[in-house]
Parts: sequence; structure tokens; C-alpha cells
Amino acid sequence: MRVLGLDYGAKTVGVAVSDVLGVTAQPVETIFRERESHLRRTMKRLEELAEEYKVDQVVVGLPMHLDGGIGESAEKAQQFAEKVEARLGCPVRLWDERVSTAFAERELIAQQVRREHRKQYVDQVAAVFILQGYLDYLKQSGEGS
Repeated sequence: MRVLGLDYGAKTVGVAVSDVLGVTAQPVETIFRERESHLRRTMKRLEELAEEYKVDQVVVGLPMHLDGGIGESAEKAQQFAEKVEARLGCPVRLWDERVSTAFAERELIAQQVRREHRKQYVDQVAAVFILQGYLDYLKQSGEGS
């Protein structure tokens, strides 16, 4: 089972993919766009990546508030997930990603990535954290078998 992990943002989508066994997540790329509402090229690229990696499932990060509430960003992520599911025709799951970007920033700093270069990698590293959390959950729950 191969899973695509997505970190949806206002102008970027970080992309990660699992290995064929669904055990580990690797960064793929960051898709940039001019405006949040301009999704045509983003969807086309996701379609290409899903085909290239033979994806069975997608997980989209859900940016919930620290208190567990859902705000505007989470609603937009939910709408994006619905569009991805319709376009790719495979199941899309939402995954709590409250601190994935903060973890991604810390990881890039630990790897000594220069500040001016972090912007191009932070979203795909966040997608890795989202996807890896989901894969670990599947393994623990027995759903990934």
C-alpha cells in the first residue's frame, strides 16, 4: 500500500510518499501556486504524482487548534481533501497536524539548513511528519496490514 501525504497551505502543498510497504515516509516536493484558490495545476501535479507512485490512499494534514477546535485553515484543508478525493478517485483521510510545521522547522534547523532555503523544504518535511504519524498509527492499530 502506497500513501501520499499532503501538507496543505495557502500557497503551497508539501508532498511526501510512503515506501511500497507503507512503513516510512519520504519527502517528494513542494507545489507552489500564486493564490490559494488556484488549484488547477496543483491538482494536475497531484494526479501525476499519484500515478507515478501508484498511490492507493492520500492523507491530508488537518491543522486543528491546540484545544482541538477546527478553524478556517482546517475547514480549507477539509475542502481541499474533498477535491483531492474527487480528482484522484482514491480514499483521502484527514490527519491531525497541529505541530507538524513546527517540528519540520526544528528538523531543518537541526540539519543546519540555512534560513533562506528552509522555506522551499518546510512544507514537504511537514508532509513527511504528517504521513509518518499516519503510517505509525496504521501499524499500531493493525489497519496497515
